[in-house]
Amino acid sequence: MIIKLDTSVFRLARQKAETITKVSEPLTRAQWITADRIVIATMFIATIAGAILF
Repeated sequence: MIIKLDTSVFRLARQKAETITKVSEPLTRAQWITADRIVIATMFIATIAGAILF
């Protein structure tokens, strides 16, 4: 039988270390283009590898 653990105990415990929250910045146009090229190249290589294997 599976016993559900009471998680209210963990809310009372302090965190081990304080974490700094990072605010994500939106990507610039050049970064989007670079990321898009990487994704397209990866898909192209995967397509060729899949065609050779299968």
